[in-house]
Amino acid sequence: MAKKAEKAANSVKITLVRSSNGILKNQKANLEALGLHKIGQTKTFVDNACVRGKIAKVSHLVKVEEI
Repeated sequence: MAKKAEKAANSVKITLVRSSNGILKNQKANLEALGLHKIGQTKTFVDNACVRGKIAKVSHLVKVEEI
């Protein structure tokens, strides 16, 4: 049971490192959904498939750290 609790507690820290100027509409929408607007802004999310999919779309713009 303890392993499941640890898996649920995994999270990722996402930092916007490049500008959103000139990117595609769907990439900009993913940044908005992640709540990243300014360069250097950092957000923490629970690590799940939905968040990982959004990260994959904008991987060239963000830095991801597992916590």
